[in-house]
Amino acid sequence: MTEPLTLLPAVDVRDGKAVRLKQGESGSETDYGSPLEAAYAWADAGARWIHLVDLDAAFGTGDNRAILRKITDRLGDMVHIELSGGIRDDDSIKSALDSGASRVNIGTAALENPDWTASMIGMYADKVAVGLDVRGHTLAARGWVKEGGDLLETIDFLNTVNCARYVVTDVTRDGMMSGPNLELLREVAQHTSAKVTASGGISSLNDLRAIRTLADEGVDSAILGKALYARAFTLQEALDATQ
Repeated sequence: MTEPLTLLPAVDVRDGKAVRLKQGESGSETDYGSPLEAAYAWADAGARWIHLVDLDAAFGTGDNRAILRKITDRLGDMVHIELSGGIRDDDSIKSALDSGASRVNIGTAALENPDWTASMIGMYADKVAVGLDVRGHTLAARGWVKEGGDLLETIDFLNTVNCARYVVTDVTRDGMMSGPNLELLREVAQHTSAKVTASGGISSLNDLRAIRTLADEGVDSAILGKALYARAFTLQEALDATQ
């Protein structure tokens, strides 16, 4: 029997507010209010994981660490927290995990400093996921405004250091409600024995059902953002559709 798809509602934080971006572009934010209230709402609705992103840290425009720590402190006993955004050095990864996060998602740093990323994977094992933000086969770095090299070459290296999970986002589809890039997800899953989290473009329950067909290849989870905030479906409907 195919395992249920693990769903991670996203709470992206910019300037202290919960927001959603289009294609990851700074300045395209839609404001959805209090990050803490958003996180509580997803936990109350049945989420077992929450994907919590510090966009200011990702873009290098400041940080929201105090808010993220408050959310982790308040909800850490209710749900697992995956922290993303600005995880680039020993202090930031240690702070994130010490705050109670179950997992951190390393993005830009994996591209700019692969040796450090390898050492963090060696130290923290499956508490570290690597975010692969992709345009075609080219990785996007530093808040998606720079190019970061070839997708499969990067995976080849990270496979050698036993990366346990990749979070794969087609940047062109993120926040656009245009459907996930199933071909990209399948290609990454077939290129690694690590688990794969789908991110970007999910707009319907059928999109989630389609992602679930890749479960046997290692795609075991999906991050939900714009679709939930735009009320394309409820989290409960999504959970029901992916069991």
